[in-house]
Amino acid sequence: MTALPPGTAPGTPAEGVADAEEAGVPEVAEAADTPEGAGEVAEDSVAEDSAPAAEDSAEGAEGGEDTAEAGDGGDAPGEGDTAATGDTAAELSEAQAELVAQRELRARIEARKAEKEGPVAAGTKLSGQAADLLAAVRAVESGEKPGASFFASAPAPRRPAPLPAAPAPVRTQAPQPARVAAGPEALAAVRAVLGEGGAPDSLTPQVADALGEQAADVLRTDPWQLLAVPGVRPEQADGFARALLGAECGPDDPRRAAALVAWTLERASVQGHTALPIAAVKAALAERSVPDVDEAVRHAVDEGVVLVFEDGVAALDTEPDDGEEDTPEEEAAPVEVLLGLDRYALAEESLADGLARLANAPVKDDGSDWEQAAAAAPSPSAAELIRAVAGHGLVTHSGGEAARAESAAVVTAAHGLGLRAAAAAHTRDGRRRLAGAVGAERAFTVAALLSGTEGPGRDEDGALALDVLVVQDAPQLDVEGAAMLVESLPDGCRLVLGGDPEVLGSAGAGRVFADVLAARAVPHVASRTPDPGPLGELVSGIGAGELGQVEAPGKEVVIVPVRDAGEAVHRCVQLVADSVPRAIGVPAEQTQVITVGHGGSAGTRALNAALKQRLNPGPGRFAGFDPGDRVAYAEAPGRTSVGVVGSAGPDGLHLDCGGEPLVVPKERVESALRHGWALTAHQAAGMRWPAVVAVLPGDAAQGLSRSWVYTAFGRAERHLSVVHGVDQALPRAVAEVPAPARTTRLTPLLAALLRTPEAE
Repeated sequence: MTALPPGTAPGTPAEGVADAEEAGVPEVAEAADTPEGAGEVAEDSVAEDSAPAAEDSAEGAEGGEDTAEAGDGGDAPGEGDTAATGDTAAELSEAQAELVAQRELRARIEARKAEKEGPVAAGTKLSGQAADLLAAVRAVESGEKPGASFFASAPAPRRPAPLPAAPAPVRTQAPQPARVAAGPEALAAVRAVLGEGGAPDSLTPQVADALGEQAADVLRTDPWQLLAVPGVRPEQADGFARALLGAECGPDDPRRAAALVAWTLERASVQGHTALPIAAVKAALAERSVPDVDEAVRHAVDEGVVLVFEDGVAALDTEPDDGEEDTPEEEAAPVEVLLGLDRYALAEESLADGLARLANAPVKDDGSDWEQAAAAAPSPSAAELIRAVAGHGLVTHSGGEAARAESAAVVTAAHGLGLRAAAAAHTRDGRRRLAGAVGAERAFTVAALLSGTEGPGRDEDGALALDVLVVQDAPQLDVEGAAMLVESLPDGCRLVLGGDPEVLGSAGAGRVFADVLAARAVPHVASRTPDPGPLGELVSGIGAGELGQVEAPGKEVVIVPVRDAGEAVHRCVQLVADSVPRAIGVPAEQTQVITVGHGGSAGTRALNAALKQRLNPGPGRFAGFDPGDRVAYAEAPGRTSVGVVGSAGPDGLHLDCGGEPLVVPKERVESALRHGWALTAHQAAGMRWPAVVAVLPGDAAQGLSRSWVYTAFGRAERHLSVVHGVDQALPRAVAEVPAPARTTRLTPLLAALLRTPEAE
């Protein structure tokens, strides 16, 4: 394998695809990237598949401003009469059931916060290590201990207590009903206060949902609580506060500072962070003209708006300089200071405790012959994985697409031994592929397991009736979803977290799979089974940071150079509609276009418009869609299903998702559905197609990273065409640009709970 020449990508030249040059490309001078394109195209962020409310929270290392897509929640045509008639279905859909389950988890978190009634002293909302640190600092302040004693008093890592013999705690068997919507009087009060502050009436339902039945009183007391409504920006909240408070409103208002701290951390969560360094929070506050950022952060911590971790309290409440030289103990190297929202802090702690519970619980000795099952495994790596699962409650497994067969072999082996075994994937497509390996009765999506719409059912304690669970696509697990899943598993259940660590991470906050691997405290099996063929060789090289030339005698990889975005769109349509079907034998309906972002002149919007015009023109008579349109449906933030429009009915728009019927409720058509011939790489994660056309126009260069290229190119099973207009930005991204880092706390939590001599 040789290195790429400048400006090229691996594979066969464009002429290798029949008809690729027959249609001709007009000689157009290379156009400069437009500011709009440059600003929008590099938005393939963790937030892409978030709800539309997170649109403005995705600006940062990974995101842009066009996150409110359907598929991630917006920019779909208006809802038409045909799809907007009739009553909604009586039963909860899978997505609705999952949201109910999430509300249940958050309700339990809120209950923990409200365990004590009455006034709460400053700082008492902290828990765990943060509370211990605060107690140590206040002992220093009161004179009970010298300042140097702070570091010595920092709590040691927690070790798990011996496993009790008592039965597992009772879990709720079914999700609780969703929160009752605010009544007409509450909505009218919210509408009135929004009007006084100059905010639009259209925000009323969102404000009531975010702030509850007393939303109007909350806003009058603290106008900056408007920032709790997804999509509201600080300058809008400031204007609202000025209108309500008048002369009392100022940039140094502690209510404003506390709300800005929470908003900063919420925005960071859209980029995958569960916490932020205190310096980053202070810098964000300074950009918003907060006069005293140290006091603002201290106030937010004291009020319980955020939690502080590691050496955070010491950084907030340092001793004044007394002019004396510091002792060596006082000159100790500083520890990183983190601030986080309790929502994610509690989710990470719950997840760490749950994983430790599974890992520390003795596996059941039921007399099963695991060794015989391992001997019958289809590969040495599969045999190694089966042996690891036989003796441990928590195992990690990494590898490419071929490695999925190894974790599936665990389910087959466990079922053959008479155990209750199942496997779960991130997407419907992943479940379909799983079902082919382990049987449809043992293959589910993670979301369906959590919502209860699929799965083995629950035992008498409310836990999933399973002895072995294999989770593929584990990199797509966010921390809240992972916490819910682990909490649903009974003691003694064996859990396998498997996936490809090189792919793009979850759309939600956290990096669960990477953090568990980094803890190095549970058995890990790395697959030795390579992905086959030229595509496997290409993608494996990308994972290692090398974009190499591969031999593709069957035109498995084809390069289509372009000079500008307009040419990229033209060649993309030509490949999907003509060249790939004729030369490769893959029809247009089995070819997926993947690009870097939604906006720009060659983003998903532009490509979908051009592909619809060529492949399925029509007036959009079903809420902007026609029968035969390929669409992307955001069932929940971070989870996209691709299907074809069939018809519309009183219950909504009917889709065919790979032979599986799916109904998009009429009230969600506008916000959660868009055309899907072209997707972003984040939306495509967890799915594969026979052919993929990756479109990389010149203004996409800033959105490229190794993980993006690895994910996009790895979605192809038989053929990959690369519409290449980024010159050296592609090999440079593969060699030098890793995925943007995420700040999380799960690794140290797990390292403390699962500490072993080997890990130390």
